[in-house]
Amino acid sequence: MIIDYEVIDRIAAVWDGTPSATIPILQKVQEQYHYLPPEIFPYIARKLDISEARVYGVATFYENFSLEPKGTFIIKVCDGTACHVRNSGPLLETLRKALGLSEAKKTTEDLLFTVETVSCLGACALAPVLSVNDTVHAAMTPEKASALLEKLKAETAKPDFPEEGIRAAG
Repeated sequence: MIIDYEVIDRIAAVWDGTPSATIPILQKVQEQYHYLPPEIFPYIARKLDISEARVYGVATFYENFSLEPKGTFIIKVCDGTACHVRNSGPLLETLRKALGLSEAKKTTEDLLFTVETVSCLGACALAPVLSVNDTVHAAMTPEKASALLEKLKAETAKPDFPEEGIRAAG
């Protein structure tokens, strides 16, 4: 992956290089790349005038940060008590099987999908639930999960232009 350091510069500039802004800067970088590439740690440390160990320590302390690449679509299956007793397990297994994933392998090779479990999505009354890029889908079944997955796959297959033969001006 090629890192665009100008993007990181713009993100850091919002906080004027303030060391106390390490968390929001890492959050914005992760939004950009879907994870925290290891090569950004020394760069951010220099931008904030703090040690690389401090930046890395923040990134590894908080569970929301990922040091491994994630897919374009991050699917989080809730396994909290309400979802678990309403059969969230089959949702997880359906998604993993359809994408060739497992508990150890969470992201597809093409970096389109990541499937994770979370302790709670805060939508217990709608259980079982899963989220796709933070959009919650309620009252899920394995069949609904399969249909949602097919819809997401179809979205990735759409060309940039709706009709063949249309070319960008220029």
